[in-house]
Amino acid sequence: MDTIYTFVESPNHKFPDHPERPGRLDILQPKLSSFDAEMVETKPASRDEIGRIHDPKIISALEKVCREEAPGIIDYAPTYVTKTSFEDALSAAGGVIACSRAVIQGDVKNAFAIVRPPGHHAEPDKAMGFCIFNNVAVAARDAIEHGMERVMVIDYDAHHGNGTQAAFLNDDRLAFLSAHQWGIYPGTGWITDAPHAKKRIVNVPLPAYAGDTVYEEIADQIFKPFVGSFKPQLVFISIGFDAHWSDPITTLGLSSKGYMSLAKKVVALAEEHCDGKIVFVLEGGYDPLNVANGADGVFEALTSMKSTNEANDPNPHKEPDCESRIEEVRKWHGFA
Repeated sequence: MDTIYTFVESPNHKFPDHPERPGRLDILQPKLSSFDAEMVETKPASRDEIGRIHDPKIISALEKVCREEAPGIIDYAPTYVTKTSFEDALSAAGGVIACSRAVIQGDVKNAFAIVRPPGHHAEPDKAMGFCIFNNVAVAARDAIEHGMERVMVIDYDAHHGNGTQAAFLNDDRLAFLSAHQWGIYPGTGWITDAPHAKKRIVNVPLPAYAGDTVYEEIADQIFKPFVGSFKPQLVFISIGFDAHWSDPITTLGLSSKGYMSLAKKVVALAEEHCDGKIVFVLEGGYDPLNVANGADGVFEALTSMKSTNEANDPNPHKEPDCESRIEEVRKWHGFA
């Protein structure tokens, strides 16, 4: 088997009327057995593994608030916790670690960690943005601990991956790129962030309704030189299906076909630069149908097995012209 996946549903991590809920995965879950991939069991990440990214004080504080004061809201996003959220977050991070270790060891070619709660907003010293621990950052640092010298995260969730950026900011072994909608939560991720880390910390802020055409240009003109410059040994993709045009809390413009095209492009980049070592990690996406259709495209890219999904959901909005924005990013990082 060339492809594995982990599935961490966290059914008790839920809060009334909150968009980040177990039901996000309801349409996807019964489809998983149809993909040419094997589900693997996982174990929760240890406190030491989480502690490679997160301050021990925040780990202890989160454990305390979950066990003694949950359920409740812990920030304005709103991020919530329940009695099981601490263990659920450990399990989510463990699910990503299981995927990356299998890929690093050569047991499988690639993987998809379908986990919740998501992680890319969680910073070293705080949980935020529906995220408890930064799953992908924890797994990336674990990959470094297991012999990788250069590890990369490409994030195309609709929201800026501020937590991953913060975790990678001063570590030359870790590179991060985020393509996200500008002006929405968390309000970070401008082009000129981290001037000391040009070509290694890259942000592509996008206007509303940027969709398939814009993202294809970004993949060809920014993803490609970014990967070629850093030469990663392992690539993580923080994938949020909230960049779909019909997501209930964002206003970008990807379609299901656009997501599939992007997945194929980043898989091809991994094939070219690191022997295909790539791990997709679920972040956001709040329409269950979009999550299922998007995941279908990821599995097609990973397994080369033709999907039976015929989702036809083109963006009904006019896409903005983003050529000048793409050129601005390329010029800042010397990709031009």
